Amino acid sequence: MLTTLPVEDRRKALKSRHRQEIVAAAAALMDERQATDFTVDELAQRADVSRRTVFNHFASVNDIVSEVCSDILSAAVASLTAVPTSDVGRPAVLDEIAEAFRNADLVAPMAYLNRVLGDGGPAVTAHPMALRAFTELSERLSAVMLSRHPEADKLSVHLLVGALTSGLGVLYHHWHCATGAVDTPQSRRSWATMLDQLLDTVRSGHAAGPAGQAGQPCPSSVVSSNHPSKGQTLNG
Repeated sequence: MLTTLPVEDRRKALKSRHRQEIVAAAAALMDERQATDFTVDELAQRADVSRRTVFNHFASVNDIVSEVCSDILSAAVASLTAVPTSDVGRPAVLDEIAEAFRNADLVAPMAYLNRVLGDGGPAVTAHPMALRAFTELSERLSAVMLSRHPEADKLSVHLLVGALTSGLGVLYHHWHCATGAVDTPQSRRSWATMLDQLLDTVRSGHAAGPAGQAGQPCPSSVVSSNHPSKGQTLNG
């Protein structure tokens, strides 16, 4: 015998489906155009929803692009499911996150984000959308770690995860400067080296080490010739 969901549950399911369809449509447009220069009307048509429905879920197209970016970077969170849960405590939590970050393929999504978002200005810096995605990654990762370690101190977990994900934003800047944010074997080696430095720094403290490629400032005049800055026309 078929059962009918209550009206409120049906509404929630429809709302969730519409949101997923909007985000999926944005991701498809970004992938096709290798840019974010689509309008709300184009997005609504691709998602097969009304313009009003788009704005019922998101304040702007920038918010939708940010969610797409966050989903792309969420591989690090998903990879935690394969990491065995350790004993509670800061070292254990850090070890789990470190293994997840090392196992997750962050180079591919970051290179993709660089292609579709552009450089964002004359200096090689992390694009605001990418930085926002790292912030949302921090929130997701904190939630996962607290669910894995419900007995852990909430503030300690948030501080640790925040330090790591903020560090990822810094790594993105230096990695972009050193490699042009392309996905190549060399750029992957550079990312792995920088990631190890971040994890070691968070584990042992912020004592200054010897200067190296990962620690050199990025000249303000450096912009990857393969990835020219793209203007964004995001408002429909």
